Amino acid sequence: MSIIDWTVLLGTLLFIVVYGIWKSRGSKNINDYLLGDNSMKWGTIGLSVMATQASAITFLSTPGLAYESGMAFVQNYFGLPIAIIIVSAVFIPIFYKLKVYTAYEFLENRFDLKTRSLGAFLFLVQRGLAAGITIYAPAIILSTMLKWDLSLTILVTGILVVIYTVSGGTKAVSLTQKYQMAVIMGGMFVAFFMIIDHLPDYLSFNNAIHIAGKMGKLEAVDFSFDPEKRYTIWTGLTGGLFLALSYFGTDQSQVQRYLTGTSVAESRLGLIFNAILKVPMQFFILFVGVMVFVFYQFVQPPLYFKQAEMEQIYSTEYRDEVEQLESAYSQNFELKKQQLEDLVVAMEQNENGKVASLTEQVRQSDAEAKEIRGELKGLLLAHDPEVETKDSDYVFLTFIMNYLPKGVIGLLLAVIFSAAMSSTSGELNALGSTTSVDFYKRLIKKEGSDKHYLVASKLLTAFWGVVAIGFALFARLLENLIEAVNILGSIFYGTILGIFLVAFFVKFVKGNAVFIAAVMAQIIVIISFYTFEISYLWYNAIGCALVVIISMLFQLILPGANGNADSRQAA
Repeated sequence: MSIIDWTVLLGTLLFIVVYGIWKSRGSKNINDYLLGDNSMKWGTIGLSVMATQASAITFLSTPGLAYESGMAFVQNYFGLPIAIIIVSAVFIPIFYKLKVYTAYEFLENRFDLKTRSLGAFLFLVQRGLAAGITIYAPAIILSTMLKWDLSLTILVTGILVVIYTVSGGTKAVSLTQKYQMAVIMGGMFVAFFMIIDHLPDYLSFNNAIHIAGKMGKLEAVDFSFDPEKRYTIWTGLTGGLFLALSYFGTDQSQVQRYLTGTSVAESRLGLIFNAILKVPMQFFILFVGVMVFVFYQFVQPPLYFKQAEMEQIYSTEYRDEVEQLESAYSQNFELKKQQLEDLVVAMEQNENGKVASLTEQVRQSDAEAKEIRGELKGLLLAHDPEVETKDSDYVFLTFIMNYLPKGVIGLLLAVIFSAAMSSTSGELNALGSTTSVDFYKRLIKKEGSDKHYLVASKLLTAFWGVVAIGFALFARLLENLIEAVNILGSIFYGTILGIFLVAFFVKFVKGNAVFIAAVMAQIIVIISFYTFEISYLWYNAIGCALVVIISMLFQLILPGANGNADSRQAA
């Protein structure tokens, strides 16, 4: 990296940290620290909510996912706008009415203490692990690509986040996320236009889109009913709906963002901002990956994008076989490139028959290229059975490092770090708040001064920062990272959402019934996940439905098991 890139990267990160500490200095009470003194306007709320979702995983893994399998992942978000409308109409007014610090306080008001504790515990488990992944994801990739020490990269990212999150609380998180999102989206637009600029002069943007379509990368909607397919319109509108409903309505990392609003209206507007922009944003990020794919149809890509593993296998007995595969890959690339150039000419001259024939040839060549890559991955596994052979997370960063000019590389690395920091800060802030309010204040020290709880909240936020950094230091790479986070959420979110839906809409069900149902549902989901081969998105709906149905059955069969007899109906 050049001095210019280092200056851009470090200058951006230091500005964000210093700004967050300075603007949020002087938090004197728990309300100011946890809810930002309810002073946030809808624009800050909207950007903060979006930044908490948009981790570095989004900007590293999503383009790689599109490079590998196209635009289908966007269907994962089709249920999100519907979910946000439901949260805005039902969840937000109740949370504001009860003046809660966390979403789980409502569960005690409606059911009992053990149900509140269960909901909070499930959140802490899945979000605590996810916080580690959001630090680990960019660190493992950046350290590999830039030859940085992995542990040092994790520590630097984690410590920077902990400093301003602990210092300024929710206000620091929300204010810094606003600028982080500006850096993130600005950087992604710069990357997009640089990719277009690097396409061959004879390839127009319109023809680039047509080539992507003919190679199956623009199939954004799949109406298949195959339950084993991860992304279809049905998984998005059902599983994706339940995932988003649980995320925005019951995940404290999101709830805490919009509880900082000055009013119900400001919080609603902040969420609607996401309902309008989230799907287009994800579509754009995936489209960036598709354009990287088109670029690599005319400029030869590496046989394998994780160069550190290629360097290792070159020093083994498999070296000759690897060189043969690289030679075959180069020949395949040159043949496919010529076919694509002929295809561009045929498209411009509207020779439909020739276009169809060349499209089939290109797809066949592409399939052969995948077979060659598959053979290489077989050699990598033969050398090291523990190696993770998926390399899609390295695609976008490889393009950045190899083809973008000085200064722009630093900007895009700042994008990745900013995304890691914005998402992690929101998660740590929520983890500290939940532990402080739902466990420490409620179960351990019920009577304490405001200053005492402020200090406790800061210490617990720091504790979760240490936990997340520790998990990141010992984590191992999981498939495509953005899928790993969604899988982790899907295992727990359905159960949490089910508890809240029963609380809101099934008035006759009491604490004991819903508690037993939630425990049973979570066990069933975990066992099913390791037993059946279905899209992980379905587990959001399955877990939720199990809680609702089982709790109703228990309440009807054992009507005397009412939990708190004087449980207050909050809605």
